[in-house]
Amino acid sequence: MEEEAIRKEVRKGYAKIATQGTCCSPTAPCCETAETNEETSEKMGYAKEDLEALPEGADLGLGCGNPVALASLKEGETVVDLGAGAGIDCFLAAKRVGEQGKVIGVDMTAEMIDKARKNARKGDYKNVEFRLGEIENLPIADNTADVIISNCVINLAPDKKRVFEEAYRVLKPEGRLMVSDIVLLKELPESVRKRGHPAGCVTGAMLKDKYLKTIAQAGFKDVKIIKETQQSFDEIVNDPNAKVMVAKGEEECPEPRLVSQLSGKEKSIMKQILTSTMSIDVSAVKP
Repeated sequence: MEEEAIRKEVRKGYAKIATQGTCCSPTAPCCETAETNEETSEKMGYAKEDLEALPEGADLGLGCGNPVALASLKEGETVVDLGAGAGIDCFLAAKRVGEQGKVIGVDMTAEMIDKARKNARKGDYKNVEFRLGEIENLPIADNTADVIISNCVINLAPDKKRVFEEAYRVLKPEGRLMVSDIVLLKELPESVRKRGHPAGCVTGAMLKDKYLKTIAQAGFKDVKIIKETQQSFDEIVNDPNAKVMVAKGEEECPEPRLVSQLSGKEKSIMKQILTSTMSIDVSAVKP
C-alpha cells in the first residue's frame, strides 16, 4: 500500500475513534471489552490519580506506555507530542511544565484535533495547544521544543525516518526524545501482516534494531531502551488489532472470545504476533 493510502486509512480509523468512541474501530477495544480505558492505561504505567484528573474523553486507552512519566519534565519547558490523539499525554505534560511551560500536540486527524481542543477547554488548560499536521511534516519551527514525546504512534507512520528527522529539527540542542512504541522482534510472516489494518500498531511496526538505528541516523545520540514489555497470550487474545487480524475477511469488529474458543489457526496467528512484537520506551538526545 502506498504511503498516502496508508495515511488515509489511518485518518479514517482514528476519525471513527474520535467521533464514535473506541467501539468497533480497528485500533481499539471493540464493543464488548473487559477493561475500561482507564484500566488499560493503568496497566501501561499511568497513575490512577493522574487519570482521574483528566477531562472526560481524554483517555482513549490507545497507548503502549507512559512517555510523560519517563521524560523527566521540568517547569517552564516546551513539549511537543507526536500523535496527540484526544490529549491525554499533553494534559499530563502540561501539569508538569507548569504555567510558564508550553505543550503542543500534533495530530493529522481533524476529528481528533477537534476532540482534543474541546477537552482542553473542558479542563481549562491555558498552556496547551493542538495543531493539525502530519508527524512527518511537523507544523512547528526549528529548535522549538525541549522535549518531544510520542505514544504508540510512530509505528503508524509510513516514513519513520522522516518522523525522527522532523523530531530532530524541532528539538533545541540538548533537547530530549522520549517515545513509547511497538516494534518487531522478528518479521511477521506476510500472510499474517497483510491481515492487519493500516491503523493497527502491529501492521506498520519496524524491527527493533532498525527502529533504534533509524533514530540514530536522524542525528540523535545516547539512544537507549528504558523499558521493554511483551504481552501475555491472554492480552494478545484481547488485543483489538490482533482480533482483527485473526478475523480478517470475516468481521470487522470481532467479539471477545475465550482462548478455549479459538481455532487452531487463530491460536497460531496469535502466537506469531505474541512472539514477534514488543512495546518499548526509548530515550535519545539531540547534541
